Amino acid sequence: MRTCFDMNHETYTKTKLPTALRLDSNYRIRFSYKNEKEAPFRVEHENGKYYLLEGKKLISEVSFVEKPAFYNAKTSDGINMKTIANEIGKTKVTVAYSNECALKDKGLDCKFCNINATKSRFADLQGIAWKSPRQIAETYAKAREEGYESITITGGFVPERREVEYYIDVAEAIQDATGLADFGGTACVGAPTDLSVIEKYKEAGYRAISTNLEIWDENFFKTICPGKEQMCGGRQNWINALKHEVEVFGRGNVRSFFVAGIEPKSTLLEGLEYLTELGVVAVPLHWTPNPGSELEGHRAPTAEWYMDLYQKAYTLLKKNGLTHQNLYNTANLENSIYDYFYDLDGDHLTNARHEADRIHFVGEENLVSDNTASKIIKTA
Repeated sequence: MRTCFDMNHETYTKTKLPTALRLDSNYRIRFSYKNEKEAPFRVEHENGKYYLLEGKKLISEVSFVEKPAFYNAKTSDGINMKTIANEIGKTKVTVAYSNECALKDKGLDCKFCNINATKSRFADLQGIAWKSPRQIAETYAKAREEGYESITITGGFVPERREVEYYIDVAEAIQDATGLADFGGTACVGAPTDLSVIEKYKEAGYRAISTNLEIWDENFFKTICPGKEQMCGGRQNWINALKHEVEVFGRGNVRSFFVAGIEPKSTLLEGLEYLTELGVVAVPLHWTPNPGSELEGHRAPTAEWYMDLYQKAYTLLKKNGLTHQNLYNTANLENSIYDYFYDLDGDHLTNARHEADRIHFVGEENLVSDNTASKIIKTA
């Protein structure tokens, strides 16, 4: 379901494909489609089993992530719940309340983003629309029945005052539907020009908050994220918002994602170091040149480039006391490379469902962070 972004290398509309697959080590990989002439990896079927191959090299037997039961349910007003929330692993869901971004009207979309292109291609086809607080609350309450315990609310840009009020309405509806004061919620918001509104998200009951800076380098930020620069007080206001969020929510309860691979690694690492020292869970994610974005057709860096970045980013998280639980509470990620780094260094989550899904490594225990990336490569 494309409730926010199309994260495939190429758009397809007629075929239904799984969202993710798991290696025999239990490593979860997002399924990303590319035509067979250009894709380096493929999945083959033989004797009732599926295998992942790179060229002719066998990588692993694989299984596919199953559709959660709540995807088959409907809200009280008849909307398919699969259009409201998406599963992230086995304990998290993400809700994109808005599947469009108002920056489009001003020609200020982030260059890597395809939210508006995704809406034009899939909204009518898949029945994706604006979500009401009640629809979100009913869907999340249903998802909790099968073990989903964390929810991130996100979406495209909407007018600021409306965004705050909407998030408060969503929190109240979820609390009414679940009976929980702490419902495991993360509010993913843009940087407000009035930083005092950040307190309102905390008062509404959100456990964590996220403001995704996406790009650190000042000049790259202006070019790649023109709307964030011009409509939200500029890059410095985004940094100020993250600082204030730490003051309100506390260290380890604020998250910022980065689209890694567009700006130089050196400047991105400067930003990650600065923010993690403040107590922000600053996490770089790999960049997919999404179909329909301004950067469609460009190429991301090599796998080795990313592995080096991820190891260094993880080292900064750990150096500044940001734990596996901080990552879990703030980020709509599960079974990510960072989860495995933490696991390999002995920082395991106490959540039973997540523990059952930990990656299986043989003879690779008590590892230090400096060796984590190389151990991943050797064993996965």
